[in-house]
Amino acid sequence: MAVVAMWKCDRDDAMFDSKKDADAHDKMLELADGFRTLFEAQVEGISEQDAENIGLLLSMNKHVLIAACKGNPDLLGGIGRESEEETASNITPLTAKA
Repeated sequence: MAVVAMWKCDRDDAMFDSKKDADAHDKMLELADGFRTLFEAQVEGISEQDAENIGLLLSMNKHVLIAACKGNPDLLGGIGRESEEETASNITPLTAKA
């Protein structure tokens, strides 16, 4: 019987077959949490869930945001165009950890 190494992200318990993928996922969630904290502090009346969803959207599309900030704002129109099913399967709630 073979042994398969797996890496677990401590923020949401997602499992990965490579340390590189697990680290990238963890960093994405960390950035999303930072965005969530920023929005909750700066946007009066925003719900925790809305702040979390926006934070995840931005962190999952950070490369597009960086390119947009460097002078290509038209790229922002492509964010969120994937199907809702695909988006929902890619979003891992930050509050999932108990």
